[in-house]
Amino acid sequence: MITTIKTKTTKSILSIVTGMVLVLSLGSCQDYLDVQPEDKLTGEQMYRNVYDADAAVIGVYGKFMGLAKKYVILNEMRADLMTTTRNSDPYLQQLSEQNVSAENPYINPKEFYEVIQNCNNALANFDIMLAKKRFKQSEYDQRYADIACIRTWIYLQLGIQYGTVPYITGPIETLEDVKNINKYPRLPFDQLLDKLVTFTEGLTYKDLYDSQSSLRITVDGYSTLKFFINKECLLGDLELWKGNYLSAASHYKNVMETTPTPGGDALNYYKVKYAEVITNDDLAVGYLRNFEQDATTLVNSNTKGWRSIFGRDRDVLWDSEWIWSLPFDSDFAPANPFISFFSKTSGSYLAKPSQSAIDRWNSNTQTFGYPYDARGPKFTYNIVGGDPVIMKYIYKYEAAGNQFKTDGDWFLYRATKLHLRYAEAANRDNKHRIAIALLNNGIQTEYNRGGLNVSTDDVTNAMQTKLPFPYDFDARQGDHPNFRAPWHRNTGIRGRARLRPITNIAASDSLISIENSLIDEAALELAYEGNRWEDLVRIARRRNDPSFLANKIYDKLSKEGNPHATEVRAKLLNPNNWYLPFNW
Repeated sequence: MITTIKTKTTKSILSIVTGMVLVLSLGSCQDYLDVQPEDKLTGEQMYRNVYDADAAVIGVYGKFMGLAKKYVILNEMRADLMTTTRNSDPYLQQLSEQNVSAENPYINPKEFYEVIQNCNNALANFDIMLAKKRFKQSEYDQRYADIACIRTWIYLQLGIQYGTVPYITGPIETLEDVKNINKYPRLPFDQLLDKLVTFTEGLTYKDLYDSQSSLRITVDGYSTLKFFINKECLLGDLELWKGNYLSAASHYKNVMETTPTPGGDALNYYKVKYAEVITNDDLAVGYLRNFEQDATTLVNSNTKGWRSIFGRDRDVLWDSEWIWSLPFDSDFAPANPFISFFSKTSGSYLAKPSQSAIDRWNSNTQTFGYPYDARGPKFTYNIVGGDPVIMKYIYKYEAAGNQFKTDGDWFLYRATKLHLRYAEAANRDNKHRIAIALLNNGIQTEYNRGGLNVSTDDVTNAMQTKLPFPYDFDARQGDHPNFRAPWHRNTGIRGRARLRPITNIAASDSLISIENSLIDEAALELAYEGNRWEDLVRIARRRNDPSFLANKIYDKLSKEGNPHATEVRAKLLNPNNWYLPFNW
């Protein structure tokens, strides 16, 4: 039975005994993660029972949250959608211009290995606990898989950023040993991927924590499940990087078909569904009903519409979009790093949208004829005092109106990213039509080209892909006979954004054209959520086409009038220059 905790006003009692925590004594959501893990392996930690194991899990996640700022900066500032401001330090400028110095603090991999060290220690002790029968096999399997997947996720990021890195899977005496090439040889990215795929696919448990787990609890009315890494999404990403597209699509589809919260509506979870035009109680770009021709009626709040993906509380709608998100709370460590980084009025304003990104949003047209993608200038960034300010991370802070209320989130995985990654895999597996459907206006629209009327026509043989898993989608909606199939509410990514569909996909190279459109759409939808650099690297590697990446960075720098734009493009035509120096 899932434990429910409703004591919002009483601070939880975190009994820290030899570095451990009694997980069932919780108060508010952030208390659950408020553990100060050790930076070094001590060998003195006590792993006596399942609650000590839970404490180790929470400790790893507490340490993991310290990577949030670095993750976003490395994946966005190095790419084409984010750029520096007049306040940025020279080290951020170096990242933007792909010319980092050895002392640049943003490129130090030590923090990644501190978390890996915590993971390796926990995993080794879980093995000991199991051997000594200190917890059940099922308890071991779930906790081991969770921490193992956090470690795999970190190693994937290390490979993306550094190319060649040490792959260490056991406890070490000191972090300084990581730098010793004789002890820990560095693996090229391809070899690292092979090891990560083999290890992670080999885990015996790939699901969420089960309903009996002491880590699966309800705090302040919502489940803690979204705190923990989604293993199927991670496996999908690994297989996508390796080019195993059917396997990647299978892992992604497993998530697309799940309903993680008990009693949740399977028709809504992870479906990227249509707008509620009457109530606007949705996650879509929308306008007041019957006033769609008036741009000023755009639904723009923390509780309704597309913007609310980032500003709303963790309610049912939030739960239907977010797959993995970690919260920052002003009362507990670690502190939210994003307010200082992004805010102009209350922070240092160190990053802003690039002109290249702004031009992308402005090159799209909405179904109502407005010549811009509202996800950009209306929601992802705003003009504050004449400057563009990235807003996704600071909506909650702005709404609080209190400089000491620094609540926020680390955005890690959501339904739209899942759909884009799945579509990328499906497209590469020659399921182009499915990719187009999820990109544009949804399965129902794409597979109803005959224009059947849902109120009067028999749709028995329409609105579905009629393909085996993982390409089986049924979006039938009809009244004669009655159908309300699982995917009938899917409206597509551009459909939910109220944008005109992409139609200029070249028949001669539809695979590449669709892939380009998917990566472009990821820029519009997922900007600044930590995905852009890895998207560019993945596609450029797959195509063996460095210009795919180099041209986008050139476009950013040239539009800023950066005198190094041409030089940087030439540098990035050599894939070896995509990776940061591995040193600290």
